[in-house]
Amino acid sequence: MQISSKELAGRRIMRVMLFTAVFSAMSVLMFNIVLPELRAEFQIDLAQASWLSSGYLLVYAIGSVIYGKLANRYRLKHLLTFGLIAFAAGSLVGFASTVFWQALAGRLLQAAGAAVVPAAAMLIPIRYFPPERRGGAMSMTAAGLALGTALGPAVAALLLAVLDWRWLFVPPVLVLALVPFFRKYVNDDPAPNPGKIDWPGAALLAGTVALALLGATYWSGRLFAAAALTLCLLVWRLATASEPFVQPALFRNRSYAGGLAITALISCVASGMALLPPVLLADVYGLDSEWIGFALVPAAIASFALSRTGGKLADRRGDSSLYTLASGLLMLCFALLAAFSGAAPVWTIPLFLIFGSVGQTFIQVAVSNSLSKTLSKEQAGVGMGLFTMTNFIVGGMAASVYSLLLEMDVHGWNPLAAGANAGMFANVFLGFLILHAGLLAYYRMRFRPDRLTEPRLSAEGR
Repeated sequence: MQISSKELAGRRIMRVMLFTAVFSAMSVLMFNIVLPELRAEFQIDLAQASWLSSGYLLVYAIGSVIYGKLANRYRLKHLLTFGLIAFAAGSLVGFASTVFWQALAGRLLQAAGAAVVPAAAMLIPIRYFPPERRGGAMSMTAAGLALGTALGPAVAALLLAVLDWRWLFVPPVLVLALVPFFRKYVNDDPAPNPGKIDWPGAALLAGTVALALLGATYWSGRLFAAAALTLCLLVWRLATASEPFVQPALFRNRSYAGGLAITALISCVASGMALLPPVLLADVYGLDSEWIGFALVPAAIASFALSRTGGKLADRRGDSSLYTLASGLLMLCFALLAAFSGAAPVWTIPLFLIFGSVGQTFIQVAVSNSLSKTLSKEQAGVGMGLFTMTNFIVGGMAASVYSLLLEMDVHGWNPLAAGANAGMFANVFLGFLILHAGLLAYYRMRFRPDRLTEPRLSAEGR
């Protein structure tokens, strides 16, 4: 098999992107464990302190779409340089902070820079790799995210054991060492006729997402109503603008729209997989926080170790085969958790989570690879940006719902479930299993290899 020089450059870029994704994932998670300390130091309530995490998530999600759009106008190497420098600059601002608003400003600047990472990680495989070898490239980003997820809490705990919380801002500064490699290997040209950027449309999209996420966070009817209003304005803007921020034809591409709906539901489950197991181990099994952190590490390491295997399977056997395997692993995990939460010994839970974590990594590779094949090159930037934004925003909104569910005291279907609220965990995990069974059937119908080909799909989206 002969490999082009462009694809060889793509392989080098994706190796660098793997390490960049590690820092990006670590930065998302590291501040969650210091919110009580920040609340005490700055004399603020928990809702205000949580903006260090929720504000980061919001800017990160919206930024990924904007960078995707900008990639049609500017060279990706310049966007990566700007984004990573902003990421490091935000870290320095936060490290030097003496009041809360300075720490928050540092986090938001971090997010504005780090948002270039998911945008570039989706675009580079599309621009540098043929469709039949794209899965392996995308799996490298998944490997970096998995490793960052495992290292984030561990590195945070180590730093906090000997240093002030402000040192959590320091690790992302190391991304500056990766900038020269991106400058060397990323050599792509922007679209010849990129057109104008519809900044009013971008502002309406950002406003809709922000209001919806805030409405879910605070369960505010007024915020939901405001989100609905800005959504209506956004639809009007996209329909009437001469060069809208998102082409309406993108959503008439039924394969892309269906894939985006699958992404939203998968993100709901992924959010539950991140939130519920730690609470299960604490409330039902009585583990301390440090032991919970250790219990989650094996699943993250397994995802990192096997992510490349998943990408190679997608390239050899097709995305549908990888999705089926991933869905099977997830359903096995949920079946075990639904049946044995509170009944099986505590050491079995980390083993069950390995199936779910590997399955979640595989399914992200399969879905992102499938979606990339439904888009023309002109739409790839904003289309994959919307994919990334959907992952983060829907996941954040779902977390608020799970928080409410955990406060309910209901009887579960499983008589073996024992311990505080174990019945609720069993019910939720059973719901996840049923949802993924339905998603598997829909995915195999919508993304059948004999039904869809990339040239036709590209035409659909124009």
